[in-house]
This record gives sequence, structure tokens and C-alpha cells, in this order.
Amino acid sequence: MSIPAVKVAISADFLSAFSKIPKPQQSKVMKFVEEFKENPQSSAINYEKIHNVKDSKFRSVRIDQAYRGIIVKPDEGNVYVLLWVDHHDEAYAWAEKRTCKINPETGSLQIYSVDEQDLVIKKDKQEKVEGLFDEIRTKQLLRLGVPEELVDLVRSISTDVELEKLESKLPQEAFEALYMLAAGFSLQDVFNELDKKDEDVVVDLNDYVKAIDQVDSKRRFYVIENELEMEAILNAPLEKWRVFLHPSQRRLVDKDWNGPVRVLGGAGTGKTVVAMHRAKWLASKGERILFTTFTKNLAKDIESNLGKICSPELMKKIEVVNIDQWVSDFLKKNGYDYKIVYDKETEKYWQGVLTLANTQNNLSEEFYREEWEKVIQAQGIRSLNEYLKASRVGRGIQLNRKLRKEVWSVFEEYIRRLKENHLKEREDAIRDCRHILEQNPNAISYFSVIVDEAQDMGMEAFKLIRTIIPEERVNDIFIVGDAHQKIYSNKVVLSQCGINIRGRSRKLRINYRTTEEIRKWSVAILEGVKVDDLDGSEDDQKGYRSLLHGSEPIVKEFKSFEEEVAFISAFLNSAEVNTDEKLKSTCLVVRTNNLVDKYKEALEKEGVSSYKISRSSAEDRKRPGVRIATMHRVKGLEFDNVIIAGLDDGSALLLKKANKSEDSVIKREYEQIERSLIHVSATRAKRQLFITSPRKLSPLLSKN
Repeated sequence: MSIPAVKVAISADFLSAFSKIPKPQQSKVMKFVEEFKENPQSSAINYEKIHNVKDSKFRSVRIDQAYRGIIVKPDEGNVYVLLWVDHHDEAYAWAEKRTCKINPETGSLQIYSVDEQDLVIKKDKQEKVEGLFDEIRTKQLLRLGVPEELVDLVRSISTDVELEKLESKLPQEAFEALYMLAAGFSLQDVFNELDKKDEDVVVDLNDYVKAIDQVDSKRRFYVIENELEMEAILNAPLEKWRVFLHPSQRRLVDKDWNGPVRVLGGAGTGKTVVAMHRAKWLASKGERILFTTFTKNLAKDIESNLGKICSPELMKKIEVVNIDQWVSDFLKKNGYDYKIVYDKETEKYWQGVLTLANTQNNLSEEFYREEWEKVIQAQGIRSLNEYLKASRVGRGIQLNRKLRKEVWSVFEEYIRRLKENHLKEREDAIRDCRHILEQNPNAISYFSVIVDEAQDMGMEAFKLIRTIIPEERVNDIFIVGDAHQKIYSNKVVLSQCGINIRGRSRKLRINYRTTEEIRKWSVAILEGVKVDDLDGSEDDQKGYRSLLHGSEPIVKEFKSFEEEVAFISAFLNSAEVNTDEKLKSTCLVVRTNNLVDKYKEALEKEGVSSYKISRSSAEDRKRPGVRIATMHRVKGLEFDNVIIAGLDDGSALLLKKANKSEDSVIKREYEQIERSLIHVSATRAKRQLFITSPRKLSPLLSKN
């Protein structure tokens, strides 16, 4: 009879503990783990029993004279688990309060607190209090991931506040299920959302091999396959996204989908992580993947992070490029005889044709620009006849047939001047690209297209993506996005682009990046704003929450720029932040590039080293100093501390444009984008958030 191969797993808690111990001990731990992975049954490893622990499988192992590791050594079977590492006394104290068991209903391997002192919620015994989960049967609580020892504790919970206080005591899947129930989801909705079944299953409580392969187990335990993989994990212990995926994320990644998939989720829910792991999974099947997003800098960041989870061989199969660059490269290869121009480059042509506008019709310059973007370019109109028939639903100013003819004469001249100078706007270039592909579908060959930040891409971009893979088939298109983070005015309705997501729409609700306090502040910025779901309906943030807690965001208003800078520099020079690594994980965010330069110069005069995050390259964490970037540039990044500076009553540039507009729809859109920019900036913060202004705070903060 063959002996099962030994499996060595590492827990997420172990990596957290490892990241906090001194560097000399980290080297010793890495050496121990290498030897342990090679042979956990070696006689050289001295397993010591721990007194006064709840779990008889726990053992301590010596790292050096002062440090110990805590390990699950099975009574039977061949699965060894690295749980914790710490100073001798602290390691033992950690072990005494915890147990690691297989849940009898879900079959997953769980680790949780069993400290009796922690398992008591003090209540007035004379008062009969209704529990939040009185109507949920014990069997169902177990099936949702609640351990048997903690059922009575869960039964005693009567408020949301009590539930949140017990978060660290419960397995993650149990807390998430209870939170959803407390948030108003039905029991069946929770089972559906978490992909669990409310039915009997046979679970072998001694089969750790099967247990550690369960989807809920994989969110906290990772089986180490080889030494190189282990070394990479320990060299970046806090980058847990590289190995640990939430079950809701893993279900999206490791699956053959029968057509396009749309994944929505609030900031910090791991949409980009899902997209990257999806790319890795598809590439590992031998397929060629196009991974695209809206901005060049985000594409660089994604390519850099993909290199952390993919081998060089896999990376050769994944092309990471922003959509505009892809279009430009494709057109050049096909002999395109036009230069693609963007907003600032078209300004002189606009000024030239607007002088021809009929001043008698009282239509403003803003009207013409908005009509061009929202109607002409949005619908690809290129003739008067098309314009006369075009829908203008949502436009605030009505036009009769005579006015449309007058307006069209201006647009017709603008089109002529661009053509005369061999220029095409972005949308026209994308359309031309699509037409070339329709005529020559074999010009490119991708098995799958993955799209990140879908809310910013626009209709023409998605029509092109549908043309890149023209037929709906298995694993063709994978889309992630969140219109709450929409910072450009591109509208997306996937069904109108030939992309059918019916039955293949999913949502991520758990924020892994920011604290709950920062999340709430950031969500409040968008209160009252209607947000779409990228397919013509509305989206909401029901059930969206953070797993972490921390301090409330600090909002400060100053009398001058000098006072504001003095406050910021005092924080950056404080012992709390003023180390090389902590400064690297702190970012000052402002609205414009001019403000980036202004604050950079001011901080350096205060002795604070800084690093400006470039628009065209991935953020380099090897560079020293506090990061400084625009609100647009920080999208897709994360930092321990974020300071949103210069957020005064004049910082919202689009509100100035909105004030000039005569269209109420445009006014609302501009305000939404400004609010989304603040929302995006704030949700880059993992631990601390500051919002400062050199004078009166922006009116957009009135709800915060």
C-alpha cells in the first residue's frame, strides 16, 4: 500500500506573525521552514507538547533560543500546518486560546478562538433580549461555518455592534454569513451568495488532506508546492493576495464560463486580484490572453503584479496593455494613416469651428462640446441625415429640425478639419480598428480578453473587445469593474456592445484593503449618487463591508497652505511614520499635477523626502520617500496611510465646468466624477486616512 505524500501548509496568520518579527529571526524562520518543507517528519525537528492548550494537535518547534513556531502535527495523516511564529511566551499564549479543527458540516479546516473569557457577552440577566439569530437552526449555523463550540456565543448576540466585536473570534466564513444575515439578507440568499448548501454532507473529521482542499480552507491555508514558491511567499508575507483567495474570488477564477462574465465589487474587494489570477489560470491552460484596462499606468502596475504570481513562461502568454495603446499598435501594423488625438490636442480645431456657430441660437460652447461627446461620438454619427434621426434622450436642451441642421454644420466643419490634418479622435480610431478586424478577423488571435476598470472603458472600447473575440464561447471575455469608482465620463452598457452577461454576473462584497471606518467615510461621499451596473441597471453596495477596523478618518481645515503643510510634515516626520518603509507606504494625493509639484516642493523644504508617482510607469516601491500622486494616478494602488490634501472649495475642477453647462444631466455627471475621485483616493488607504485643506473644505464633503 502506498504512503500518502506529506503536505505542508502555511496559514495566513503565520505570514502576519512572520512579518512582525525582527529581521534576524525572519532569516532563521525561513531556514527552518525550508527544512520543515523538505521533511516535517525529520528527527531533527523537536516537536514539543504545549501545556494548557485546547488542541492536542498543537506543537511548538524551536526557531532559536527565544522564538518558537506553532504547528499542527496530525495524530494521523500526513498534513502539517504552520500556524504561528513569535517570541516564546507570546507564541504559547497564542496557542492556548485557539484550536484548529474540521467543521463537521462544511468539511473545511478552521482556526478560531476558544478562550472562555472572550466567549462571554455580558447582559442583564433580568432582561430578556432577542438574539439576532434566534430563528436560525443550529444545523444551519454549522453549515454557514460556525464551529460547534461557538454556537452558544452566536446565540447570545443581539446587536450588530456585538457581532462586530466578536469578528476576530470567529472563522471568517462564519462571520461573513452572520454579517449578511444581520444586514437583512435571507438565509437562502446567504447560502446562495456564499455558494453553500443547506443539506447534510458526510464529513470525515480526521481527513485533513480533503479538508485543506476545501474552498473555505484555501482562504487561510496554502499548501506549499516547492522551495522557490515558499521563498517568494516569505519574502513578501503581507502580499497575501498572491496565494490566499476568498471563496467568492476563487469561484470566479477557477471555472470554465460559458460566455462573458461581469464581476462588480466595491473598492478593495479584490477585483483586480481576481482578474490577475484568472489570467494566470487561463494561461496555465496554454491559452493566449489579452489583459487590458483604461489607463497606461494601471496596465504597468498590473503587469508588474502579474509577474509576482506568474512564471516567465506564463507571462509570455499574457499581453498586458491599456486599450488605447493596443488600438494604436494594431492600427500602425495595418498601415493606418492618421494620428490619434485626445482632448488637449483637439482644442485649436474646436476654437476654429466654434467661431462659425450661429450666435443667434443661444447655444453655448459647452453645449457643442457636450453634444459632440454625448450624441455624435457616442452614436458614431457622420452625416446630417443620421443626426436628424439620432436619439438625444437625456440631453437637457431640446433641438428642433432647424436647430439640428445649424448645429450639424459646426460638427461637419470640425470633422473636415480633422480629416484634412490626418487626425482622428479616440472613438473614431477605435471604430476604424473594429472595421479592420471585421474585414480580417484572422489579424489577431486571442483565446480570452480580460478587462479591468470596466467602468472607464466606454462603449466603443467594448464593441471592439467583442470584435476581438467575435463569437460568444467558453471563457471568451472576463470583465471586472465598479461604477462607484468611475472617474471618466465614458458610459458602458454591455448588452448594447454585443456582450451578453445574463446569468454570468457576480458581485464581490468583502473589502480586504481598508478599515470599516475608512470604507464608511468613502461610501458617504457617494450618498445620493445613482450608480449603474455597467449594463443599464442600477448598482448598490448592500452587504459591502470591510474585515478590518481602525481609527476614524481625520478631516482638517486650515487657514493657509503653510499651516496645512506644517500639519502634514509633522505627521510624516513623526515616529509613527518616519521610517523608510512606512514613508514608502504613505501617499499624499492631490487633484492636479501642478499641486503634486507644489506639495512636493513644500514637503522637501520641511525635510520630508518624496517620490512622485509617474503616469507612464508602475509605482516603484524601492524608491525612498512619501509618495505623491494625483487622484487619477492612485487608482489601482494601495498604501497604509493616505493624505488627501488641498481639498478646498476650488479643488473640484469639473464642478467649474458643470457651472458653465446648461445640461442638468451633465452637471450631475461632473459632480459624480468629482465625488468618485475622492472616493477612489480615500479607499487607497489601508489603515489611516487624512483629508486636509488650506482653506474652506470642498462642499463635496458636506455629507461627511
